[in-house]
Amino acid sequence: MRLSNSGVRAQTKRALSAAAVAGVAGLALAPTAAQADDDAALATAPTEVIGVDVTGSKTTEASSPKYTAPVLDTPQTITIVPDAVIRGQNLLSLRDILSTVPGITFGAGEGGGGYGDSINLRGYSANTDITVDGVRDSAQYTRSDTFNLEQLEVINGANSVFSGSGSVGGTINLVTKSPRGIDQTVLTGGVGTDDYWRGAVDADYLVSDNVAVRLNAMVHRNDVPGRDVDRNERWGVAPSVTVGYGGPTQLTAWYVHQEDENTPQYGVPYAANALIDGPLPGVDPSDYFGYRNVDKQDQVIDSLTMRIVHEFSDSLSIRNMTRWQQVTQDIIVDPPQGTYCLASGINPQHGDACSAPNTYQPSGPRGNRRDTKNTLLINQTDLTWRVATGPVNHTIVAGLAFTSEDYNLDTGNVLRNPGGATPNPVLPLMQLDNPDSLYTGPINFVRTGVSDGELRNRAVYIFDTIELTPQWELSGGLRYERNEGEFTSATIAVPGGEVTQNPVARNKDALVSYRVGVVYKPVPNASIYASLANSRTPSQGTVNGGCSNTGAAQNCNLDPEKAKIIEVGAKWDAMGGRLSLTGSVFRNERENYRVSTGDPAQPTQVLDGASRVNGVTLGASGLVRNNWSVFANYTYLDSKIIQNVPNGVVDPVAGDPIPLTPKHAFSAWTTYDLPVGVQLGYGVTYQGEVPFSRLTTAPGAPGRFVSDSYWVHSLAATWRATRAVEVQLNVKNVFDKEYYTRIRANNGFGWATPGEARSATLTVNYRF
Repeated sequence: MRLSNSGVRAQTKRALSAAAVAGVAGLALAPTAAQADDDAALATAPTEVIGVDVTGSKTTEASSPKYTAPVLDTPQTITIVPDAVIRGQNLLSLRDILSTVPGITFGAGEGGGGYGDSINLRGYSANTDITVDGVRDSAQYTRSDTFNLEQLEVINGANSVFSGSGSVGGTINLVTKSPRGIDQTVLTGGVGTDDYWRGAVDADYLVSDNVAVRLNAMVHRNDVPGRDVDRNERWGVAPSVTVGYGGPTQLTAWYVHQEDENTPQYGVPYAANALIDGPLPGVDPSDYFGYRNVDKQDQVIDSLTMRIVHEFSDSLSIRNMTRWQQVTQDIIVDPPQGTYCLASGINPQHGDACSAPNTYQPSGPRGNRRDTKNTLLINQTDLTWRVATGPVNHTIVAGLAFTSEDYNLDTGNVLRNPGGATPNPVLPLMQLDNPDSLYTGPINFVRTGVSDGELRNRAVYIFDTIELTPQWELSGGLRYERNEGEFTSATIAVPGGEVTQNPVARNKDALVSYRVGVVYKPVPNASIYASLANSRTPSQGTVNGGCSNTGAAQNCNLDPEKAKIIEVGAKWDAMGGRLSLTGSVFRNERENYRVSTGDPAQPTQVLDGASRVNGVTLGASGLVRNNWSVFANYTYLDSKIIQNVPNGVVDPVAGDPIPLTPKHAFSAWTTYDLPVGVQLGYGVTYQGEVPFSRLTTAPGAPGRFVSDSYWVHSLAATWRATRAVEVQLNVKNVFDKEYYTRIRANNGFGWATPGEARSATLTVNYRF
């Protein structure tokens, strides 16, 4: 549909107001005073707080054209967090945002593909199920800043039909900012505790009749609250332009560049065994067990995207998007691995007596360096057609996607003499209650390995929402894709430099994914739905080493893993559309995941594993009164390992919950507008106990261990000082709760990251 320039301006400004209060499919979305402005609001009295749109408008659609109906009529749990919510709570990273979404937990930073975001969604890993603007962003790195994020979408449940192979528990989609033509600049400056400094700009203008531009940029630094050494520094810039703005043909191009210099966060030693269940006695949450003058996480992100949209008519349009992206990460880590001796003279890992009380002897892969480069090239085309066949209306989307990924990794160690030998038989002892994080030995990088991966994916898909009557709708989707990948690695001997090439791992699979659903609308503002969907995960599902042809984990020739979800739910926009109530029950099942045979004579893994998660989601979001918004979400996950061994073998963990899957999680955010131009906000997050893998299955041995549950509270206050100036105060972890996340203790001992201590930030927004 073609809009005049004045129509485009009006539409974009209505969209800004609509983003101020949003709650979709069970997620509480909070308002903020930073982003819900428009020209009309600038003309209001200086005492009016513009953080809440009292009309009760809500975000009603996901960003991808693959979703052929509004969220209210989509038979699936979809969570949308807009930019207004992110800024209102001063959420600065992907991890910050997702920590407020029930049903999501975080693993330790180090994963099979390197260091970075490690996310579990509804009990299953979503590390490679992150997309940006609807296309895969599979590199494992830390998505540390939201300066160019328009909104975040969590699509829950098995979801390969929308985002491709994988997506067992769901997909996390980040939507980047693009021009809106609202003729406004917002300057942001922030200071706070823990050496917090931040500056940002968001300039958005219609520079001619059909050209709109936008520039987002930021510079940021802060110490991690409650930690002695951990620190983050970064800067980024993201220009974008739309040519043909408001017309039937629009070309949008945007570029993102961001550089980070962070401290890898491994936290403190943490036990989950019969001796100790939690952090070690005598260890302070602020202690740093690495080497502050060695450890680093330097990453650079470059992304260039071009999107062309052409509307043939009101009912037929086509969209093509091409993206090139490169992520490089140079990281040196010293995880808290080694031997511990408590002040009591006991080794907390085994219970044996030890001779050096209150000490930590570092060992293991200290000083490891990983220098990685992920390169992505993707092209996706979507054709949207709204057509009637007699009395039946269709919204059809058909598309093609081509993806090419390349991965390079150099590994080695920096705590070496020039010739490559270790400098000492052992590294110096540290005091357990006061670890010395300064390394004084030789530093020389010695290369010990190299890896390369390639992944190619070609997909074709079609979706259709069929409106049979005003009360009944059917929806369906089908995706076919060819996934081909290979991975090679080599080890380099030290000293000598002899190269040992490992066998090449290759995998090629054809995958079919589907989704079907039915929606019944008893009234126009409510829906009751049921849906069924699946996911397919090939052995070479990731570019950075998905399958192997060596050792006891050979799996390149296995069929793809399968998962499916059955979901029944309801959505109701009550009170004239001001309050959104949602609820669903679901079963998410993995049917045939890979498990080891345990037999050296038969190293190839088998597809005999099975697990499931039965769950409930509840949500309420919107306006209770014109000046009071309440948003609350609850997730219940009843997870179960059905089988974790080959067929015919007694399974000692059958019936156990899936590791890192809390049964209960809750979050809420509420705001209240005072008549003096001040908006108050309060938030709370509850994380239930998180189970670990069973340590031992010997008769009489202790059972599973779990982490402690915790509540975290936050406060916010926003003051509209003038028509152009807003002042926002955020206090996080108000009661300075000590808690732990990203726990790695499935073998009874590991490490965990302390939750951020109490912190406060003061932000000033100036718009003109």
